[in-house]
Amino acid sequence: MSIGFYKLYISRDREYYKKLRNILGFVPGNLKLYQMAFRHKSVAKQIKEGVKNSNERLEFLGDAVLGSVVAELLFKLYPYKDEGFLTEMRSKIVSRANLNLLSRKLGFEKLIQYDSRMISYPSKQGSLLGDAFEAVVGAVYLDKGYQFTKEFLLTRIIKPHVDIHTLENTETNFKSRLIEWCQHEGKAVVFVQIDNPEGESAKMFSIEAVVEGQVCGLGRDFSKKSAEKIAAEKACEFLKIIDTD
Repeated sequence: MSIGFYKLYISRDREYYKKLRNILGFVPGNLKLYQMAFRHKSVAKQIKEGVKNSNERLEFLGDAVLGSVVAELLFKLYPYKDEGFLTEMRSKIVSRANLNLLSRKLGFEKLIQYDSRMISYPSKQGSLLGDAFEAVVGAVYLDKGYQFTKEFLLTRIIKPHVDIHTLENTETNFKSRLIEWCQHEGKAVVFVQIDNPEGESAKMFSIEAVVEGQVCGLGRDFSKKSAEKIAAEKACEFLKIIDTD
């Protein structure tokens, strides 16, 4: 009896294995990794002071792996483009809005576990799907290795679901769009750097996009500029400036 047959037809988790196979296209090895990838911090238990068994750590890892795969793809696809163009294209592909869309296409929303009370808070929902997408990439990497993850992303995700050449002509300067919208609506917008959570690296920048005194988006990155872009993108989602469906 093969391990795959056991997982799909005999294991007590067989229904979950089948759902993952249908969505991802393969039978996972370490099921716990994928269960964690779909577990939002709102329903996660604390396993150590300040640390929950949520998908946040996997999201961090998946973001790095995804960025690496996309960077190599673009490097080969555009041999005569400069660093600025490649960076902008990578940002478009891995933008929160695009990852949210990919998550919906793949059916990730059927597996994500989160506190249903979050439905009342759109600003907290904005990155739910995209965060889970990156966490799944992290889970695949730990479970199957880099080469498998690379092939999975290229053949299962990017090739069938991402039109790179259309994205090339798509404007995704979220900070500019947010500022222009606020100017048109007569609203004040500022980007405020806040303290990182206790125990987190001081190298990480945490930026809030604040519109008329309301925090509409939070961005966190090792670059202040990138953190502002992420915060602006989430604010655009929250304020319905961009369509994430």
